[in-house]
Amino acid sequence: MVTIKQVEVKTVPLNTALIIGLIALVVGFIAGNIYSVYKSGSGVATRTPEQERTTQMLARIFALEREVKSNPNNSTAWLELGNMYFDTDKYQDAIQAYKKHLSLVPGNPDVWTDLGIMYRRNGNPTEATASFDKALELNLQHEPARFNKGIVLYYDVGFRDEAVKIWRELSEGNPNYRTPDGRTIKEFLKQF
Repeated sequence: MVTIKQVEVKTVPLNTALIIGLIALVVGFIAGNIYSVYKSGSGVATRTPEQERTTQMLARIFALEREVKSNPNNSTAWLELGNMYFDTDKYQDAIQAYKKHLSLVPGNPDVWTDLGIMYRRNGNPTEATASFDKALELNLQHEPARFNKGIVLYYDVGFRDEAVKIWRELSEGNPNYRTPDGRTIKEFLKQF
């Protein structure tokens, strides 16, 4: 016959568990820093240029967020914040910042184009196209708006013929226009 021995199970209070978890996190952070200092051999933890750039961008975003919170009519800060969000792939945040800037200063086709790009990256081709159209209302020859409208029409909406037509018109107006990957519009059009 087998007897089963009863064991009393004790629980740890939630506050104690949280304190233990926090202590473990702090010890892990300190140990990681000590290890990185040891591995670098310099006695000082080093950052890569990319890490330094990211830190600077995050600091700038934080400063701009504080600025627009305290001064919501600062159109320049809204624009710079939108650009920082653009560069850090924070699409929805960029959209909101650009929209706020445009509510204060509506006539900039470059900002309308950047807004359109963010709408596209955020999965909203309808709003992207509308933003590019607004940029083109302000400046019919605005090349980045024309090029990007073609991108949305071709890849997102399926209006391939209309997109190629836009790119051909762009090429006729400026055969040296360069796409974001550095090709001329003529080189770009060869694939179609």
